[in-house]
Amino acid sequence: MTASLSYLNGLGNHVESEALEGALVKGRNSPQKVPYGLYAEQLSGSAFTVARHANLHSWLYRIRPSVLHSDFTEVPHVLLAKTPFNNQPTPPTQMRWNPMPYSTDSRDFIQSLKVLAGNEGAAIYLYAANASMENEFFYNADGDFLIVPQEGALRFKTEFGLLDVKPGEIVVIQRGIKFQVMLLEEKARGYICENFGLPFRLPDLGVIGANGLANPRDFQLPVAAYEKMEGNFKLLAKFQGHLWTADLQHSPLDVVAWHGNYVPYKYDLSLFNTINTVSFDHPDPSIFTVLTSPSMIPGVANVDFVIFPPRWMVAKDTFRPPYYHRNIMNEYMGLIFGTYDAKQTGFLPGGGSLHNCMSAHGPDAEAFHQATNKNLEPEYYSNTLAFMFESSQIWRPTAFAMNAEFRQKNYLDCWQGLRANFNGP
Repeated sequence: MTASLSYLNGLGNHVESEALEGALVKGRNSPQKVPYGLYAEQLSGSAFTVARHANLHSWLYRIRPSVLHSDFTEVPHVLLAKTPFNNQPTPPTQMRWNPMPYSTDSRDFIQSLKVLAGNEGAAIYLYAANASMENEFFYNADGDFLIVPQEGALRFKTEFGLLDVKPGEIVVIQRGIKFQVMLLEEKARGYICENFGLPFRLPDLGVIGANGLANPRDFQLPVAAYEKMEGNFKLLAKFQGHLWTADLQHSPLDVVAWHGNYVPYKYDLSLFNTINTVSFDHPDPSIFTVLTSPSMIPGVANVDFVIFPPRWMVAKDTFRPPYYHRNIMNEYMGLIFGTYDAKQTGFLPGGGSLHNCMSAHGPDAEAFHQATNKNLEPEYYSNTLAFMFESSQIWRPTAFAMNAEFRQKNYLDCWQGLRANFNGP
């Protein structure tokens, strides 16, 4: 189902796959006649003229070309993301949400999408699906999807093949790639970062050296698989923040072979090689970066995907949870399972918190009191997996997020137990 290939060294190495022997064209991309009577089609994820190392494209050899569909008509879906996110003022207030509840109606992956916040470079969604996509396929022309399951396993049927993803794993499906989402369990819930900026890539390691954090060899790609189906299907497209639909008379997942460096991929977060302090002080969260979408300013991310996985904590004479801080970046945090060490109550798996630029945040009162009074022996944080979408631009919550019944209106109470301990003159 997947090929474990060195991927994301920079922006992606050239890879290839075929579902039928001899279907993959060799020595050229678009010969006069393609084997098996297939059509050659190029999918470009970057401008044609960008530098070679940043040029993203794949060649698909498919049963029918993608041009075979009807006119697109708009589908009502008021909770998709479109920029700018300026429909209402964004307060500097810290915010937190409980898990988004499932609908009592049948909702597939696309129907369940709710946009929580966004900016010019990215958007944050929640999904809570209780049905598989039937006879419908989807592609996003606006951005890449980085999908973080929290509950329930999913099967992503893509033009490039299948990717099964469960909580504790992530999947990235780039813009333009057609896919369908099937539930492997009764229901599925999670988070999505829609990236409008430069593609996600591995961060530079700097003084860490050659190894550490997410290793390229651990990213998995689909192998070619195709559907030879005719019938009445729908092709959904997200374009300019609106949802559109067109009729198809065949499955668009009919790619028999492909080669290139513009390919969806998955990653098991348990394979992340965590770097941490072995002496004193708490490191900045940037040390936990899995993937980054760079901005035009070196060292400043359009959006980073950061995780806080199981790990050893050994620092002596140190306040071990994340310290109280105000920073220039903007942080949305989610919890996949367990307990986050800076929040003892209220931060639930499937929930999330938002701390924008210069809004103070840090451990709640209970976590502070525990951390300042405990015996600092080495300990292993085993029951935890949190993540952060960190952006250089303000996350502007939508009206849906601000008014959601599952928003915690009393979030600020978690710090009210902090008292002045000053004992000086």
